[in-house]
Amino acid sequence: MAQKPSIPKGTRDFNPVEASRRNYIFDTIRMVFKEFGYAPIETPAMENLSTLLGKYGEEGDRLLFKILNSGDSLAPLAGKVGSDPSDIDSNALSLMICDKGLRYDLTVPFARFVVQRQNELTFPFKRYQIQPVWRADRPQKGRYREFFQCDADVIGSDSLYNEFEMVQLVDAVFSRFDIRVLLKINNRKVLAGIAEIMGYPDRLIDITVAMDKFDKNGLEGVRQELLEKGITPEGLSRLEPLLLFKGITVSKIAFLTRLFEDGASDIGMKGVEEMKWLFSLIEQVGVSHPVELDLSLARGLNYYTGSIFEVKAQDFAIGSICGGGRYDDLTGIFGLKNMSGVGISFGADRIYDVLLGLDKFPQEVMEAPRIVFFNMGEKEVAEALGYMKVLRNAGIACELYPEAVKLKKQFDYAARKGIRNAAIIGEKEMENKQVTLKDLVSGDQQTLDPQDFFNMFGVLA
Repeated sequence: MAQKPSIPKGTRDFNPVEASRRNYIFDTIRMVFKEFGYAPIETPAMENLSTLLGKYGEEGDRLLFKILNSGDSLAPLAGKVGSDPSDIDSNALSLMICDKGLRYDLTVPFARFVVQRQNELTFPFKRYQIQPVWRADRPQKGRYREFFQCDADVIGSDSLYNEFEMVQLVDAVFSRFDIRVLLKINNRKVLAGIAEIMGYPDRLIDITVAMDKFDKNGLEGVRQELLEKGITPEGLSRLEPLLLFKGITVSKIAFLTRLFEDGASDIGMKGVEEMKWLFSLIEQVGVSHPVELDLSLARGLNYYTGSIFEVKAQDFAIGSICGGGRYDDLTGIFGLKNMSGVGISFGADRIYDVLLGLDKFPQEVMEAPRIVFFNMGEKEVAEALGYMKVLRNAGIACELYPEAVKLKKQFDYAARKGIRNAAIIGEKEMENKQVTLKDLVSGDQQTLDPQDFFNMFGVLA
């Protein structure tokens, strides 16, 4: 019995139309990155598990795809079979079974890259990276186990101008896509200040992980999760006004200032000052899309330490389509201290869904070859190949139908592929050194000398 073909849940194939649309997304984002002075890098699909673990919080660690070792790496286990389990060190056993994982994001591998190559790089170092990542998540609409991220980071500088550049990148990319978005900004120092006035300065991760689900679970969901983690109702009473506060950015900054003043939280006040500066520059220079201070924005990744960003489409219901933030010492985990960075990540797969849902893909994204040469026989094909060489050298996409079959089949092929023009070089055209060009949309047909034929496509032979 033949095997039924399938692919793992949360992964997808892409047909030519879909792949062309995805390339349009990648090319557009790449162009913006290059315009802002970012250079490309690539890192392996797999990393040592020790590189990945502990960087994304408990929930992130659970979503890592771990890679089983095989072959000789399992040989040390052979002598353990049948042994008393207490004789086997669990950590050593775990590493023998699995010591690598598929990358969860592009930022942690980037930090590892920077540390390993620090003597080769010029700092501040601006890089972009467009590659797939993997998460062992439950597949659902807009959430996949394999998906692409398009990242840009500046590392080796703690200047807040880099935060503003992230805002500009967001603005430029979504202006090119003609998608109306809302950029939300908060600051992890503010959240650290909140944890401090709640009485739990050492529980920032628990608090931000719960806050990160505010849009999905609401206030009651956040309350319940934090109560289960041991946060008291009194502590929650200091968090809830933050989550529920409404108003314009100026009002929110004033609210935070009152909250942290008189030494209530120095780190919280520092976060307020950073946001005040950033929003002032945004207002001064101007951007095309609305930007707001969202006091409930947390972004649960452990490595963020300053400004955090999240972008949502205004006209299409889906999760965040872009996000990022400041990380002050991610490279310190790998031994390189005081190397601050800030980055932004565009979720290509969700951007695809938004562009498709809003019918924003340009018509020319999936361009078929402009012309197909019909196969009229071996001698005629040899002649056609000469024409095709001239066209291709001029950048005109064309193709040859590979078999000398009935013309109806060749016409049907061109129609299904959306090819506009067909070139026919038959016995009569060979005798007269001409080519017949047929417009497959209008039905117009004309027999042309070679130079007139090439002129139709703006090509000088």
